[in-house]
Amino acid sequence: MELKPRRLLSLDFFRGLTVATMILVNNPGSWGHIYAPLEHAEWNGCTPTDLVFPFFLFIVGVSIAYAMGSKKLDPSSHNKTILKALKRGLILFGLGIFLSIFPRKFSDFDFIEAIKHVRIPGVLQRIGVVFFISSILFLKLSEKNIFRAIIIILITYWALMIFVPVPGVGYANLEKETNLGAWLDRTILTEAHLWKSSKTWDPEGILSTLPAIATGLFGILVGVYLKRKDVDPAKKIAWLFSVGTVSVLAGLLWDLEFPINKALWTSSYVLYTGGLATIVLALSYWIIDVNNYNRFTKPFVVYGVNAITVFFVSGLMPRLLNMIKIKQANGDEAGALSWFYQTFFPPYFSPINASLAYAITFILFFYVILWIMYKKNIIIKV
Repeated sequence: MELKPRRLLSLDFFRGLTVATMILVNNPGSWGHIYAPLEHAEWNGCTPTDLVFPFFLFIVGVSIAYAMGSKKLDPSSHNKTILKALKRGLILFGLGIFLSIFPRKFSDFDFIEAIKHVRIPGVLQRIGVVFFISSILFLKLSEKNIFRAIIIILITYWALMIFVPVPGVGYANLEKETNLGAWLDRTILTEAHLWKSSKTWDPEGILSTLPAIATGLFGILVGVYLKRKDVDPAKKIAWLFSVGTVSVLAGLLWDLEFPINKALWTSSYVLYTGGLATIVLALSYWIIDVNNYNRFTKPFVVYGVNAITVFFVSGLMPRLLNMIKIKQANGDEAGALSWFYQTFFPPYFSPINASLAYAITFILFFYVILWIMYKKNIIIKV
């Protein structure tokens, strides 16, 4: 018998698990002391941390299928729905820009200078773009054509990166600073608006957003299939596990020629991470929604229903707290959050465990706030 609730508990669980992991890897106590699985791959390859962002974009796609399914059946509502999607996409993009521009010190903040050097790409910006474009494609295309769009995007991106000579370099390549995407970012955005850690390329750059859209579309197709009422849950799970496994294998095979790479968001990376996300969601659906084993889900559901809100605030709060200066025993001043870390973690743990303990404390702190919001049914929709 098919499940009646439109909202999947397993989807909220998966979303919450993903955003909690995002916060964990983004907020270590010390960037110099991090366990290897909590770091991104140096370039090619994929660590558990490299799964987090594509999982979230995949979930965005699944959510589109659930939230806009009825709108798709009513063409007269498409324009209104697209405008709403545009508004939400712009809000997400704007929040990302705000985090990029938000000063760490108000005393020496120059707004005009900040605008001149603000990083334009970013995580929230990419989520906004992927959400908007994926919403349009979902409303306007059939499932078969969405599948074709994914294939076209992945092959086109592969061909561009592998065969198109990079201006100024003279040949196609996949290196950090000399690949086609890096050249396009520097040409259009200029180095002033790119990732401050490199200035010559950006992990959320313009060209790599194209395959990121394919990740969102991948999630849409999975969401459409999960919503079907004419398919038994057991058959859904079997098919999703099969599709996920085939996609992972296809990604690994393509990796031999077009390496799995998060910063480039390569086509092999889309297939590999999309397949793993499908498997994780299918497993969660089977355990949580079909068999009703859901007692362990509450902490992650609490995170999942306010995912964007907690991600944004978790990026904003450290900057606000570190504006508060506390004098240390040696006479130097430290930001409040830095003082908190140095006072309560390194004295009692090894460096790497102190860094991890701080990150876990960060997650627990937000869990308390989110739990109160959840109990009061406060859901901030961005």
